[in-house]
Amino acid sequence: MNDTTSLPAFPDRLSIDPRSPFHDASVFQHDVGIRFNDRERHDVEEYCISEGWIKVAAGKTRDRKGNPLLIKLKGKVEPFYR
Repeated sequence: MNDTTSLPAFPDRLSIDPRSPFHDASVFQHDVGIRFNDRERHDVEEYCISEGWIKVAAGKTRDRKGNPLLIKLKGKVEPFYR
């Protein structure tokens, strides 16, 4: 049984990068999914619900610090717990 009362609420903006100011470790203690334009995505690095965008890695391209290059896709963003 899923006890949804103990799950933390989703922030408006969330990032998987622990160096980001938008990283929230309490959310990632549970299995999180992102639905973007009514399709489930598994490659989301960061999202913003109010502005309606997600950031995903652009292939295997890396920046000069070794982090993946991200592209911003705009649409309807819905986070959920699995």
